[in-house]
Amino acid sequence: MTLKTILLVEDNPSDIDLTKRAFIKAQIMNELVVAEDGQQALDFLFNADQLKYGGELPTLVLLDINLPKLDGFDVLKAIRGDKHTHNLPVVFLSSSTEERDIKQAYDLGANSYIRKPVDFYQFSAVIQSLGQYWLSINETPSE
Repeated sequence: MTLKTILLVEDNPSDIDLTKRAFIKAQIMNELVVAEDGQQALDFLFNADQLKYGGELPTLVLLDINLPKLDGFDVLKAIRGDKHTHNLPVVFLSSSTEERDIKQAYDLGANSYIRKPVDFYQFSAVIQSLGQYWLSINETPSE
């Protein structure tokens, strides 16, 4: 069985590094592809060759809200609006504690919203739980 890719959409280099370290600590061996802005994320997901030849989408998208070019909400709208990606699990991983952000994420079809803990050990525990659920327990439709 091949490990599926996880797409991390995050523009903060410190948060990217923190997430990579937390994945290692949690022993999550899936490839972590990083898109540093919303447009890069959509380019990765909607790569014409990938869709044309039945290429596999990532198993999970971890999405920040505040991103250059297109914010996380716009990325989620595009994912939910396309027949190839509309079932793709999307988890917001954000430092925002604003209730309106949480509500908007769910209104647009997010599967989950997780606040980034500031402490590395707490963050690692969150990543371990997230990995266990979304990569081992959760079932998604094949198409």
